[in-house]
Amino acid sequence: MDISIQGNNIVIADNMREYAQERLMKLSRYLPNIAGVRTDITKQEYSRGPDQITVQITVRHSRGAILRSEEKSVLSGGGDAVKAALHGALDKMYKQIERFKGKRREIRHPEDRYQATQEELDVAEDIPSIEDLMAPDAGWKEPQIIRRKQVNISAMNDEEAVQQMELLGHDFFVYFNADDNIVQVLYRRTNGGYGVLVPSIE
Repeated sequence: MDISIQGNNIVIADNMREYAQERLMKLSRYLPNIAGVRTDITKQEYSRGPDQITVQITVRHSRGAILRSEEKSVLSGGGDAVKAALHGALDKMYKQIERFKGKRREIRHPEDRYQATQEELDVAEDIPSIEDLMAPDAGWKEPQIIRRKQVNISAMNDEEAVQQMELLGHDFFVYFNADDNIVQVLYRRTNGGYGVLVPSIE
């Protein structure tokens, strides 16, 4: 399992990097066949309000599914913001793994890449409980665009897009509809169900 830890606008101390790597390595005990884990640790500076640390963990399964979690923590003088955000992101990732493992069911596609196989469930350990650390105050947000991110999209049908969005825990998902040969946006409707935005140039 390949593990990468990237610092953005922050230098990650060696002891913190080792601490994170040890805990990220344990993910494979609860979800076998992980191809890689990428962790982005970002320091966000604000002119008003406290700076924040954001930790985003992205797990890529060997069959193509992607699981992602993110947590923020207020940067204070104590130096525990990175560790608190890491623990929060790991806690959310364990819940994503539970959701992934819980999707095992009798369906038309026994090799569905968005659900765990029975063999993986047989060898996976139970998800541990993680002690709740300090709850960061993520209520304040700078009223401007603070991040612009390139999105890599995959070709899939609508059913696969729904499954991948659920694994990521997002309310929307951008994908390339291989049937219609067009980029579409899947989103969760507030009154239940899903919707699809199909772009059209005016």
